Amino acid sequence: MRRLSRRLVLPIFGVFWITVLLFFWVTKKNLEVSTGPEVQTPKPFVVRSLSWIQGGWDGYFSISRVCTSPPFSPDRSSSYKNTPQAMSLPKTPVQGAQVYLQTTNACGICTLLMYCRDLPPTSIIITFHNEARSTLLRTIRSVLNRTPMNLIQEIILVDDFSNDPGDCKELIKLPKVKCLRNNQRQGLVRSRIRGADVAQGTTLTFLDSHCEVNRDWLQPLLHRVKEDYTRVVCPVIDIIHLDTFNYIESASELRGGFDWSLHFQWEQLSPDQKARRLDPAEPIRTPIIAGGLFVMDKSWFDYLGKYDVDMDIWGGENFEISFRVWMCGGSLEIVPCSRVGHVFRKKHPYVFPDGNANTYIKNTKRTAEVWMDEYKQYYYAARPFALERPFGNIESRLDLRKNLHCQSFKWYLENVYPELRIPQDSSIQKGNIRQRQKCLESERQKNQEISSLKLRPCVKIKGEDTKSQIWAFTYTQQIIQKELCLSVITVFPGAPVVLALCKNGDDKQQWTKTGSRIEHMASHLCLDTDMFGDGTENSREIVVNPCESSLMSQHWDMVSS
Repeated sequence: MRRLSRRLVLPIFGVFWITVLLFFWVTKKNLEVSTGPEVQTPKPFVVRSLSWIQGGWDGYFSISRVCTSPPFSPDRSSSYKNTPQAMSLPKTPVQGAQVYLQTTNACGICTLLMYCRDLPPTSIIITFHNEARSTLLRTIRSVLNRTPMNLIQEIILVDDFSNDPGDCKELIKLPKVKCLRNNQRQGLVRSRIRGADVAQGTTLTFLDSHCEVNRDWLQPLLHRVKEDYTRVVCPVIDIIHLDTFNYIESASELRGGFDWSLHFQWEQLSPDQKARRLDPAEPIRTPIIAGGLFVMDKSWFDYLGKYDVDMDIWGGENFEISFRVWMCGGSLEIVPCSRVGHVFRKKHPYVFPDGNANTYIKNTKRTAEVWMDEYKQYYYAARPFALERPFGNIESRLDLRKNLHCQSFKWYLENVYPELRIPQDSSIQKGNIRQRQKCLESERQKNQEISSLKLRPCVKIKGEDTKSQIWAFTYTQQIIQKELCLSVITVFPGAPVVLALCKNGDDKQQWTKTGSRIEHMASHLCLDTDMFGDGTENSREIVVNPCESSLMSQHWDMVSS
């Protein structure tokens, strides 16, 4: 028995020490977190439990919790994956219970680049209105986890009069975070100005409240601004999926562009531009920025006139600041070695007091009137109903442009965005679309995006045509009423013509007028009227049918109002 016990002592002793060593190794791995001023390559962001969604905010606001809180476990909540709060569930490699964010720097060169050691600390400004708690917290935690602390002067949150004032107050428990709250709704522009005015950093970093910064995101941006303070620099914007909140890599060789309606769009670099790029890490000059995420020298921001404070809520401010930077001595760049994920929403989660479309037209009209000179005619050709919309006083912005000795918009087109084609025919024909003594009229139902069309007796109110009978035929070959366009949803003879939200380049909304016929360009069918219902003239429906010159129901006159 003694002999057996002696034989067991050595194996038991060995197992004991292996267990102890394994325990310390696992503990060490769990506690390895990169923090502090000297860190240049933060550890990848670890997806963590968001149980505070049900239980409140308490306990989630110390630096130790931010950097070492336990990883998310799929077993904790079976419903978590399918909720908007699951903003921390990217499709990325899984190691045990830890999910790591994939690095989306497009080229290995980015990891080899060296940046100045004396980069200036920046004030990070995040404005929000009724943002989801999980989304807002993810934005801030990603900044704290993936940014060297010596580069963060402060994180300024501007709460634009959210329904719950407690969210911002709780977040100041996080390091570097400060909170400002508006006492009434101000919108993005005025909220950002308020944050910038109190910022102590020499550079300003503007972020949206629904994003996630990637590894080494800030150093490339600050480096470019330190080299030239007149640069305004942006990261490549990756996509955070709206429904699953997966983090998706975007193409790196894109730049911002727009059409004459001042509609922002991403553009591929041309073959010539790609050929000239010998270094894939080289910054890309862009005619316009998306506006949500960028870094700018604070003194340059102030000198150029900050933002146009008379713009409301959201929309169009990126055009104004982009034109102003380029035309007044600066430049805009997208830096491929900087990546930030962003949630692109299908619609705004908040209310525009004057409506989304009206607000956007007011803001873009202010931009056109101040910065586009004689080329604003093409903006009005694309948005004819903007002509009638109020846009406020612009004298102070015109004075600013004069005092800064800014270039003309012609200079901008020739030197910055020569790819923007000037329309050959930008004339606007506006008035009634008549068939004998009757006019094409819209009938919009409440809570419906699509409106129906009828032929009704032409009506004048106080000598002016009724608004539901006024149409504009634009150079984009759309027939527009306010923000709605004549559209054919399904193409077949007898298909109804409806009013739907205008979409640039949508061939279902493009028409051409040949003589007295109005032809749908995609189907080559003609605008027609068919008699339905009780067979009376008032029951005629607007449809498309095969073109026949002998049919009076396909004869239309455009009578200017």
